[in-house]
Amino acid sequence: MAEMSQSAPLSTTVSNDSTSGPTGNKRKRADYRQSQREKRQELKTVVFEANDISQDNIKLPKKKYYRQRAHSNPFSDHLLEYPISPSHMDWHKLYPALLPPKEDESTELARKVEIVDVGCGFGGLLVSLATEFPDKLILGMEIRVQVSHYVEDRIIALRQQHANEGQYNNIAVLRANAMKFLPNFFGKGQLSKMFFCFPDPHFKVRKHKARIVTSTLASEYAYMLRPGGIIYTITDVLDLHQWMVRHLESHPLFRRLSKEWEDDDACVKIMRKDTEEGKKVERNKGDKWVACFIRLDDPE
Repeated sequence: MAEMSQSAPLSTTVSNDSTSGPTGNKRKRADYRQSQREKRQELKTVVFEANDISQDNIKLPKKKYYRQRAHSNPFSDHLLEYPISPSHMDWHKLYPALLPPKEDESTELARKVEIVDVGCGFGGLLVSLATEFPDKLILGMEIRVQVSHYVEDRIIALRQQHANEGQYNNIAVLRANAMKFLPNFFGKGQLSKMFFCFPDPHFKVRKHKARIVTSTLASEYAYMLRPGGIIYTITDVLDLHQWMVRHLESHPLFRRLSKEWEDDDACVKIMRKDTEEGKKVERNKGDKWVACFIRLDDPE
């Protein structure tokens, strides 16, 4: 067989596929997001009835199209909507199948959100809590735009897929800055459980003020939690675990629960295995540090 001439030009293939390469991927991602945005606006306040849709045609959103930076500066002025007080919040928009419109006279007697996942990420914990506590209203709060959109689209798809059982109507997600605006959403003693799962560790000392557990924020959490309510924390960063334990243990309205209590609690089991970060730590054979705190009775 004749040898190839060294001067022979290398053959090249030019693809005419407009969806290949970085530019094509960006266009495909933009088209997908636009399609999901239109669907979200149309369906997020819809109450899905049993047998009125074909569940076989409903697909969960694709996480790869919602990627963005892992962290968001909680001190930045984000374009966020929030009520001036808890009484001004229209929860019907988030739980249309379970709560009446705000202008309805029965709103004052309506159920209220009791469980909050602060920094809910891609919603793994939220989805598991929905079936663990089907009679409770559960809210995920997430500051990152695309991540909150993913969770919202995921909840819509789950509500459609399980319309026959009426599941997942009790969970919702809200894009919000929990460090600034939690008291705008929740009244005194409203919450029974708060979750802080794998929060941003903010490793640099000058960034520690941005950690989600501080002495000041612990007082806000104590205000919104009813006596007997629980704060759940989990992280794969030992320094952050020690920081959260130190700040919550030093607060007069919180007491840390025992490891035996943690081992028996259903929420701790869910928190360990069902969050996306928890699964990642498990794959990497890392450590998970858990600490739970009970809200004590108000002093006389």
